[in-house]
Amino acid sequence: MLETRTTCQSQITVRGARTHNLKNIDLILPHQQLIVVTGVSGSGKSSLAFDTVYAEGQRRYVESLSAYARQFLERMEKPDVDEISGICPAIAIRQKNSLRNPRSTVGTTTEIHDYLRLLYARVGRTICRSCGSEVFRDTAEVAARRLAALPADTRLLLGFELPLLHTELGDDETARGSESTAASSLRSSDNGSASAASEFSVARAIDGLRRKGFRRIMVDGGTVSIDDLDLQALGGQSVIRVVVDRVKVSPDALGRITDSVETCYFEGAGSAFAVEVDSGVTHAFSELFECGDCGIQYEVPQPRLFSFNNPVGACPTCHGFGNIIELDMSLVVPDPTKSVNQNAIEPWSKTHYRSQLLKLKKAARDRGVRLDVPWSALNDDELAIIVEGDGDGYTGIKGFFRRLERKKYKVHVRVFLSRYRGYLVCPDCSGSRLRQEARDVRIGQRRIDELCGLTVSETHAFFEALALTEKEETIAERIIGEIKRRLSFLTDVGLEYLTLDRLSSTLSAGEAQRINLATSLGSALVGTLYVLDEPSVGLHPRDNERLTRILKKLRDQGNTVLVVEHDADMIRAGDYVVDLGLGAGTRGGTVVFAGPYGDLQNERTSLTAKYLRGDLAIPLPSTRRKRLPHTQFLKVIGAAEHNLRDIDVEVPLNMLTCVTGVSGSGKSTLVHDVLYAAIKRSKGGWDKRVGNHDRLEGLELINNVVLVDQAPIGRTPRSNPVTYLKAFDPIRELFASTKDARANGLKASHFSFNVPSGRCDACEGEGKVRVEMQFLADVFVPCEHCDGRRFQPQVLEVLYRGRSIHDVLEMTVREALAFFSTVSRVVRRLQVLDEIGLGYLRLGQPATTLSGGEAQRIKIAAHLSARSGDRTLYILDEPTTGLHFDDIAKLLTAFHKLLQAGHTVLVIEHNLDVIKTADWIIDLGPEGGADGGRIVVTGPPEMVAAHDRSHTARYLRPVLAAGRTHAYADV
Repeated sequence: MLETRTTCQSQITVRGARTHNLKNIDLILPHQQLIVVTGVSGSGKSSLAFDTVYAEGQRRYVESLSAYARQFLERMEKPDVDEISGICPAIAIRQKNSLRNPRSTVGTTTEIHDYLRLLYARVGRTICRSCGSEVFRDTAEVAARRLAALPADTRLLLGFELPLLHTELGDDETARGSESTAASSLRSSDNGSASAASEFSVARAIDGLRRKGFRRIMVDGGTVSIDDLDLQALGGQSVIRVVVDRVKVSPDALGRITDSVETCYFEGAGSAFAVEVDSGVTHAFSELFECGDCGIQYEVPQPRLFSFNNPVGACPTCHGFGNIIELDMSLVVPDPTKSVNQNAIEPWSKTHYRSQLLKLKKAARDRGVRLDVPWSALNDDELAIIVEGDGDGYTGIKGFFRRLERKKYKVHVRVFLSRYRGYLVCPDCSGSRLRQEARDVRIGQRRIDELCGLTVSETHAFFEALALTEKEETIAERIIGEIKRRLSFLTDVGLEYLTLDRLSSTLSAGEAQRINLATSLGSALVGTLYVLDEPSVGLHPRDNERLTRILKKLRDQGNTVLVVEHDADMIRAGDYVVDLGLGAGTRGGTVVFAGPYGDLQNERTSLTAKYLRGDLAIPLPSTRRKRLPHTQFLKVIGAAEHNLRDIDVEVPLNMLTCVTGVSGSGKSTLVHDVLYAAIKRSKGGWDKRVGNHDRLEGLELINNVVLVDQAPIGRTPRSNPVTYLKAFDPIRELFASTKDARANGLKASHFSFNVPSGRCDACEGEGKVRVEMQFLADVFVPCEHCDGRRFQPQVLEVLYRGRSIHDVLEMTVREALAFFSTVSRVVRRLQVLDEIGLGYLRLGQPATTLSGGEAQRIKIAAHLSARSGDRTLYILDEPTTGLHFDDIAKLLTAFHKLLQAGHTVLVIEHNLDVIKTADWIIDLGPEGGADGGRIVVTGPPEMVAAHDRSHTARYLRPVLAAGRTHAYADV
């Protein structure tokens, strides 16, 4: 008897982990449990979960493959750890959307589209696009059964039609079968009269039939022997109806009828007929997949026909993308509120093309086109003249661009044209991506593209109500079961509002992560380590409970789930909690607590435990900012992009405003696609599409709009916090002003690792050199020329107060504040970093090692240190991502500093600690997708909490009740 062995031990043991700021930690993680890793931002959570545990699990899997296979896979760097035992194959579900493929959709990512393709290929019904009848393919067996079902003793003539009037025999017909009578009789002589050629064609056809053993043909409703046939009587006919068999319907005749129909199909190029002798009724059959009434031939359904990623199924016009690049009039006329005289036609506002505007004005005078009214007020006839031309010298906007097309060989012309081209819906497939033959197939009266256009919940309801025949049910049972299972997973993670044809590139990071989570559930893996990065991101508190159930279901399948998370409900739901700290950066990287959640409550040194117990809390504000008079607000009127329902929204100025609502309610559409894009375009910094809306009021009240996201502050190790804040410039000037620097002729530029004159030439100022390994991960080693110090020796020899430029870059922000305490230019910029909780960062810390929350707060610090007098609207999308309770308190401090400087802060947020401290709330919903896009309630948190239809209110009420009572200003 063979011994059964598990692939994993009962626990994962980590010894001596030193990745990034981890301080040689030892840790035990139990298998098949939901493990939550928490701690302040920068404490080492991602370093432990992703860069150590996941990296080792993935590396071991890759190393188990052959050397040949490894060269095609991502090379994994070995984490800095002494030992990891009990590791399982690992899958990382990160909190970012890296899918930018325009062909990737929610349906393809979750594999639902693959099952739909198979379903439509197997049980789909092809409907004739001309007459609307169902298209069948009559096999010989099907045709024989239909004929055998006629009344007993019915006499039948079975035959095929032989065409005569073709004068050429093409290669395609020759290839169809050289022995086919239909192919061998289609030539006619080019000599002599047409009648002689026709008679010669008939004679050859009859001779061919005689050689094949056919003896009778149908003429005028009766049959005639070939030997008695008058050739001249057939000279004007286009076909000869050849009789293959005469048979009487009986139970024993099925086999004979089947054989005869097969012969008809072979000789008749896939067509056959049966005539009832007594009544003259004719039955037509076709082996080809075509409409019997219209004769239109269709593609036989197969899975690849329903794939827009396959040339067989993709629309030939847009090649499966659903859109084409054409002249976009919304870019040509970006502001329809302007008139032509006010330069509404943007390309003609350029000096080089002013002559085109003069031609338009001349044509307008002759045709009576109004040029002093807004573009949106012009009627169709006026627009047609302006766009299409007048046919008399003025060629219109389209004619202007057609002429430019002929000069595309010039670079500047191509650049100019690209500014006014956009993605327009494909005119042939209407954005469905599929060719017409695929759109002719239906299940339950729905095409596959129509089904993919439904939301997840609507698609699930469709399959619940779908009625199939017994045969179709047998074929489709397993397919539909898999589809419904995956749809249920998407619903469980709170994505029921997404449509299956939604582009993956348009998903938020949280949505992409939850789709990957649902896909993992669908794969039903066992004995796997799942590592997730804040799966609650983008989730309304209403949906957190559903997410927890999903993670536990993944655990119950026999997997280990390791989650980096800050959400209090998620921490409470964990089987095992690992808290890192005590602080961030150099003060972090140690295990404060590891064990069951119940024991965490008794941990006195844990900052997380203090917030969970209520020892520490983010307090409610004693008073809320008063809303300024009614003129002091931005107002979007008629917002109707995506699922927004023609709403009017007011954003009060000089206040902290939170946009809330369940996932898919329209928050990002309103803030990003409409408000931000419209303001940027009005300020002259936006050449992309702006979301549909009527107008935007209050623009004169702000000077600028800034989107503060969590994108990295730089893409190379040479980018760091001190350079981003421009605090490095005065530091370099200090070093350049020293006596040693002046003696050696060193200027401020020599102390920059972005300039060749002073940086190390070997590593180009990065401090590390990449060593390529053929079958292993590339290794980064300290540069042997500068020993990792980035600069040339003569630069490093220059000291300021006993420290070199390298020593300064290795300082933390707090250390630098003390060191440069007398240099106000440096202190002013660095002080802001310390105030918002980033005092632990090293000045020269590479931007590539910063978390998203750290990058976002550095950007806020840059704006705070700028001390601009402009009134700016700052927009942030879920700024609490990656932030601990303590970090959120520091983030709110940064918000208040911006507000004190006279700016406005607009935040899309689900975190109740931020929402409860807001001055104003705009709650969208009530649900997601088609049931969202409306204003549910607006006002201060207390007013919103009293609303009975708001999901946000239900969770906000207990949070406000837990805080101290206070009065808010009347609105």
